[in-house]
Amino acid sequence: MSVGALIARWNGLPRAVRLVAGFLTFALAAAAVAATIATHSTRTALFPTALHPEQLAEVQEQLAAWNVPFTPAAENVVVNASRRNDLLLRLALAGVPHPHLSSTGEALSTIGVLTPEAVVEAQTRAGLAGDIEAGLRGIDGIDDARVIVAPAKPAEFADGAAHDASASVRLRLRSGARLSRGAIAGVRAFVAASVPELQPARVTILDDRGVALGEQSAAADDAVDLQRSLQTALDAAFGDGAAIVRVRAEYESSHTAQREIHRTPFGARESFAQFPPGTLRRLSAAVFVDRGRAADLAKVRELASATLGCDVRRGDTLTVEDVDFHHDLAARKDSLWLFYGALLPLAPAMIVAIGIVACARIAIPHAAAIVQTMVERAAVDRASKAAEGFPPARVRNMLEQEPPHAAAAIISALPAATATAVLELYPPHEREAIVRRMQRRHSALVPDAHELIRRHV
Repeated sequence: MSVGALIARWNGLPRAVRLVAGFLTFALAAAAVAATIATHSTRTALFPTALHPEQLAEVQEQLAAWNVPFTPAAENVVVNASRRNDLLLRLALAGVPHPHLSSTGEALSTIGVLTPEAVVEAQTRAGLAGDIEAGLRGIDGIDDARVIVAPAKPAEFADGAAHDASASVRLRLRSGARLSRGAIAGVRAFVAASVPELQPARVTILDDRGVALGEQSAAADDAVDLQRSLQTALDAAFGDGAAIVRVRAEYESSHTAQREIHRTPFGARESFAQFPPGTLRRLSAAVFVDRGRAADLAKVRELASATLGCDVRRGDTLTVEDVDFHHDLAARKDSLWLFYGALLPLAPAMIVAIGIVACARIAIPHAAAIVQTMVERAAVDRASKAAEGFPPARVRNMLEQEPPHAAAAIISALPAATATAVLELYPPHEREAIVRRMQRRHSALVPDAHELIRRHV
């Protein structure tokens, strides 16, 4: 059956049947879309590529520490799709996961019988470096490590020179971490023991700042630790800012020996001591105490000596002096400044209140005058209406107590004949005052009160 025939049959159906069929088709399509949306998973893989087992364990540990719900997978983790970008950003800022390190077994797994010897050696060095880096990652304070190994190379020719094995280690420390002398020596020994024929002296260690870590840097760190320890003790005992501490430690840079002979009347006694590199040779400390605190210098000396572990026989020196510390004078704030500080936040509200009071003082008299005029005008109107039709003598009696201006306003509202008769009943001086007010014109600039009311209404 052709499409035209189907269209013709569809058009031949009753209109109600076509409406019902169209509605059912639309309902089925909407239900299918809703089912697709409902069954569509809102969870997705966190990383676009597969992770190695150690990377997967690191990511899972970090997500668990953040209390983020996730579903472990074979080579990835599944998280809520709406939080994927946020989690990737947080993991990148935390340095998780670390780059994958190829172990020796993984590096040598691709080597075959026909693999060149140079490639075998390079793969061996890469695997060995990966094993060392993985071991260094577990040390407290070390976030990541990069190791380059140069194995020992014998002389190929009679006139050639042999090269001893060496290694370079770059450490990335965690924020705020610092390695002690013992930790640096342990890293050097660990790397040396991992590479055949490698001596610890041939291991160079750098931190993430590019500073070589060795005996000198470790000695400086130990001096800083001793200084911080003594400063903390003095602050706790005498108060913050009561003392300033400086400590300097000197260590042996090479292997030294000391031989002493003590002669007595009964013979001679000989002693021999050896000092390997890194042995503390001398400790120098200076403590400055604020004279204004009136601290007991003897007690300060005892506390400093016990904290630093000073040994006079070793040549350690400890100097404790009281000096006048420079103190910045604090700005004195008298009552005027206190009043100013309390008044300043209220200034805007006070300005508004003063403005309202000033406007009210200016406007109230004028408003009261207008109200009074309106009241008087209303009284005059009432009196004028009441006086209409009354004989002049009665009107005169009604206006007996009214002032001239009120009488003038009422009389001017009366008919001319009645007004003239009422004026004739007043004495001459009162009549003149009333007539004078009746003849006064209103200023063109100030309209009549009734006119103002009429305009606004």
